[in-house]
Amino acid sequence: MDKDMLKKQIENMKFQATMERWPLSKSIAADDSKMKVKVLVRNPDDYLRETKRDIHKLPRNYDPALHPLEAPREYTRALNAVKLERVFALPFIGCLDGHRDGLSCLGKTPDHLSWLYSGACDGELKLWDVAKRRVLCTVQAHDGFVRAIAYSQESSSLYTVGDDKLIKQWKSEAEDGSDLKAPVNTILTGGMLTGISPHRSKPILATCGEACNLWEPTRAQPIKTFQWGVDSLQSIKFNQVEENILAACGSDRSIILYDMRESVPLRKVVLKMRSNSICWNPMEAFIFTVANEDYNLYTFDMRNLNSPLNVHSDHVSAVIDVDYSPTGKEFVSASYDKTVRIYDARQAHSRDIYHTKRMQRLTCAAWSLDDRFIFSGSDEMNIRIWKARAAEKLGVVKPREKTALRVNAKLIEKFEHHPHIKKIQRHRHVPKHVYNARNELRSGRIAARRKEFNVRTHTKRQKPIISEKVKAIVSEQQ
Repeated sequence: MDKDMLKKQIENMKFQATMERWPLSKSIAADDSKMKVKVLVRNPDDYLRETKRDIHKLPRNYDPALHPLEAPREYTRALNAVKLERVFALPFIGCLDGHRDGLSCLGKTPDHLSWLYSGACDGELKLWDVAKRRVLCTVQAHDGFVRAIAYSQESSSLYTVGDDKLIKQWKSEAEDGSDLKAPVNTILTGGMLTGISPHRSKPILATCGEACNLWEPTRAQPIKTFQWGVDSLQSIKFNQVEENILAACGSDRSIILYDMRESVPLRKVVLKMRSNSICWNPMEAFIFTVANEDYNLYTFDMRNLNSPLNVHSDHVSAVIDVDYSPTGKEFVSASYDKTVRIYDARQAHSRDIYHTKRMQRLTCAAWSLDDRFIFSGSDEMNIRIWKARAAEKLGVVKPREKTALRVNAKLIEKFEHHPHIKKIQRHRHVPKHVYNARNELRSGRIAARRKEFNVRTHTKRQKPIISEKVKAIVSEQQ
């Protein structure tokens, strides 16, 4: 084969490769020699949009050697993202006003995510449609305080207790809430009640007051009574995972664990100050958190009560109420310092603080069951609605916007320990009285730490080192 014929064959193969989009290279054997031909191929499907509504396709080579400025560029994007997050942080949504006395408790129902029950100090019970911000029903439930509200999924009923020693059962099946006009069952007890909690899957109620009692709605006497030398109990909650376990806070500064299958209480741990409220983690069976009078919240593992898992600080007055989010990763606390704080369940300090000029001392708080909102009740007769994430957009979020928000969140997470980003992310404006009280408490802690250091330095007898977690525990009993 002469050279002219070989050249013609090569040109024909180039043309065919271009027309039929053959591979980029083709080896051609001619006699005993090999010739390699490189052909450029561009497929329009790789870089053209199918429709004009699609986004433009941008090919990118992920080789880090080709992107030497990737880290500085990502840091700038993270800095802009955290600044925009603080710009759009507007947590307050609105308020529900209509009560004639201070709020004492809040209640939720999983059957209607937009419903909220509220009880006041004058015995009034209201059902709210939070989405429309209007009252669906109002009823005079008790004489005196409405101490607690709890919804039972087993019977689709609402239970309330008050200072009039009554347990009342209310139906909650009508779509407009009209069946809340009158109770369907009333149980007269022997003493004043301060809390109630229904069993998750059985028709059993647990109440606290002078003692811990277990009730069936069809009986007029408790089916079981637990006592452990306590004058009264403030708060009681059933575990939502281990359904037979319940816990209560006592007036003798104790936290008591009960098993409804046993005849006596299980364990008791005594703290330095009294606990006002208790809440179980809905996703972790053994974990619960208590709101304490010493301005802190304590998270315990019920298998080891010698030391709390975490001590959550930042409040500057007694913590009154606590409630977990449905995910179990965060919880909200209400305090007498007129602020609402949101904590990560594994962090010691709050990630956010909510306050207004008109909001007075908090008496109750609740996290909505769709994990998007927080409700707080205070003694100036208002229920306030907050966003669980202050910068979250309420309304329709398009797919591209969701992707951008997720990318920004990942960038902030990547650079969250950088000093500048950390400072912007953590900075919060707080009321003046909170700011001054926080500085006073901090100076007291520093003085106590300095004194302890001086004692250790100038004393021959070695003083044992006690961690801050263990200092709050007085004793544990079984």
